Amino acid sequence: MSLDQILTMLAATNWSIAEKKKDITIYEESAFKKISNALMKSYRHESLEGLTLVDAIQRLGIEYYFEGEIKAILDQQYLKLHVGAERSAALNETALRFRLLRQEGYCVSADMFVKFKNENGTFRAELSEDIQGLMSLFEASELRVEAEDILSEAYEYSRQVLDVAMWNPHQSLASVIGHTLKHPHHKSLAKFTAAENFLSDFYNRKSLKKELTELAKMDFDMSRAIYKEELRQILSCMSDVRTEIIKTVALIYIIDDLFDIFGTLDDLAVFTEAVNRWEFKLVEQLPECTRVCFKALYDITAEIGQHISAKNGFNPKDTIRKMWANLCNAYLVEARWLNSGYMPSTEVYLTNGMVTSGVPIVLAHLYFLLGEDGADCKVDISNDSLRIVNNVAIILRLWNDLGGAKDENEDSNDWSFLDSYLNEHKGSSVDSAREHVQQMISETWTRLNEDYISPNPFSIPFKKICLNLARIVPLMYIYDDDHNLPMLERHMKTLLSLD
Repeated sequence: MSLDQILTMLAATNWSIAEKKKDITIYEESAFKKISNALMKSYRHESLEGLTLVDAIQRLGIEYYFEGEIKAILDQQYLKLHVGAERSAALNETALRFRLLRQEGYCVSADMFVKFKNENGTFRAELSEDIQGLMSLFEASELRVEAEDILSEAYEYSRQVLDVAMWNPHQSLASVIGHTLKHPHHKSLAKFTAAENFLSDFYNRKSLKKELTELAKMDFDMSRAIYKEELRQILSCMSDVRTEIIKTVALIYIIDDLFDIFGTLDDLAVFTEAVNRWEFKLVEQLPECTRVCFKALYDITAEIGQHISAKNGFNPKDTIRKMWANLCNAYLVEARWLNSGYMPSTEVYLTNGMVTSGVPIVLAHLYFLLGEDGADCKVDISNDSLRIVNNVAIILRLWNDLGGAKDENEDSNDWSFLDSYLNEHKGSSVDSAREHVQQMISETWTRLNEDYISPNPFSIPFKKICLNLARIVPLMYIYDDDHNLPMLERHMKTLLSLD
């Protein structure tokens, strides 16, 4: 689709932001009030209905309308754990309570699931008949952290039972099971996955279904109008936080192509030195495309620094320059590997690959653009040992390598983690290497979960950004046989009404 076609589509949209705000305001008196009243009623009665409704609201991505009510319910449910009210709860209620609390940062122990085991230490056989409870258990297990054995066991047990049940021709919840296994809530973006079938599949209570449906649709249309407006602004070179990030991501792709396609090794070494020293004169004798790239990097970094300074009172240009230098240094390492035919170990590859993923520099820009820091820096965001940043980077790097990996019969002009793994494990197949990488991604998620729920200097909003970046990664790297991204394309067409 060309730029002119996109601009024409945006100009012709039937949904204006003003119109949708008006619709939301008109609807507020009825739907908002009914949903809010239902939440507070469940709060007064301390009922399971409150947890179920909170889950529905969060899955639909409309929780920010009811933050006060949701917090009141979760605070109440957290207190119930400390007075023993959890002991008699069934599997569905226990797992749902655990997940809703842990994903919002409450300190809850997985020991509450011990009561569902038998004297042999395995989950009780009769639980296999409780499909709704097992789906809740599977969802809860996705929030496990390292060395949380009972949740690892819960994941394996629930996944295996649900996988069998999904293929049972008499199982009425087969489609719901499939959706749960493929798109667990914790690892998915609600706006992308829940809107399609959540209310028909998951929230089967007649009360409030109409209000939830209409509010979610209005909110989605409102979001779509905003995204279209932002896209119009981006294409018209207007600036805000999102467009600053888009510029950063675009620069990453441009510099990546410079190292992969356009630059000679000698020129790339000079370019990298120029970025490290931040000096124009070093690139004066380089090809025009390299000079243009350096000037764009120089100008956009200055522009973003000034934007942050005007907004938050400090200019992080030195840190941003350092991180661009780190990225170029890592790209140069890869270029030298390829030029010399050197195959790094998996450990060396992944350490460098975390940087070349682009995640550290994108999150650093978000960190500063969101005003997460001040003149007295709380966190050195350029520190390469920040776990939450590194874990997101590992997830992206491994998904990227899975998406771009070739089979045994294809040549490649680039290397991936799978190549290093196969070089270290002679005789292993590509399929076994892929399984290993999938397991690594799963293990990295457990560390990311721990980073999210454990105290650290980062704010909850920034940590949620880290989670959301990890959540969207599969959409970016699940290719079809024609090397297209069907999942991402489908969701973006829905979001922007592109036909």
